[in-house]
Amino acid sequence: MAVPAPLSLGGDLEAVASLTIFVLASVLAALSGLAWRRERDTRILYVTIAYAFFALRGVFVFVEVPLAHLLNTELLEHGSPFLVVIALLLFFVALSRR
Repeated sequence: MAVPAPLSLGGDLEAVASLTIFVLASVLAALSGLAWRRERDTRILYVTIAYAFFALRGVFVFVEVPLAHLLNTELLEHGSPFLVVIALLLFFVALSRR
């Protein structure tokens, strides 16, 4: 098996940013999930799910480069922005509901 080439500066920045998005979104999802358990408000549940989608996007982009050497990650690469779209729609629904 071939040894993967080191990432470029852009690839390194993308990996660090994606890992940061994953960690931050995971913490925010956990905190809003705890708030949902206390309040039982569906708007908070939508926000929790939206943060979870952002965390998924972060982890998908972070593991995309290492997985590219093992699998075809084209679908993962081009499909993951839809997670951001879904998360933004969930935030909109959470803000617009009464």
